[in-house]
Amino acid sequence: MFESIAYAAGQQPAGQNPIAAFLPLILIFVIFYFLLIRPQQKRQKQHQQMLESLKAGDEIITSGGIYGKIDKILDQNTFLVEIANGVKIKVVKNAVASKVTGGAENK
Repeated sequence: MFESIAYAAGQQPAGQNPIAAFLPLILIFVIFYFLLIRPQQKRQKQHQQMLESLKAGDEIITSGGIYGKIDKILDQNTFLVEIANGVKIKVVKNAVASKVTGGAENK
């Protein structure tokens, strides 16, 4: 008797579309794409463009929170950044968090 009940419980009702079972998963993926993945890719692309546009004289903020001015570009991945009068440090390009846009003084 219990075997027939267990067997009946494991079957799908006749006429139910198997694609309908995956519809909620597909819908969740589409929502995640538009709310999480796409905006993150857009931000990453903008950050990469900002890194490529850096030149000597630009004021930057590193990911560690250090304000400075790019004094010299040593190679394609390294800058010499002046953080105070006469104090210069080497900074890897990927450590630059943002470019300072007007109004901020680093002295």
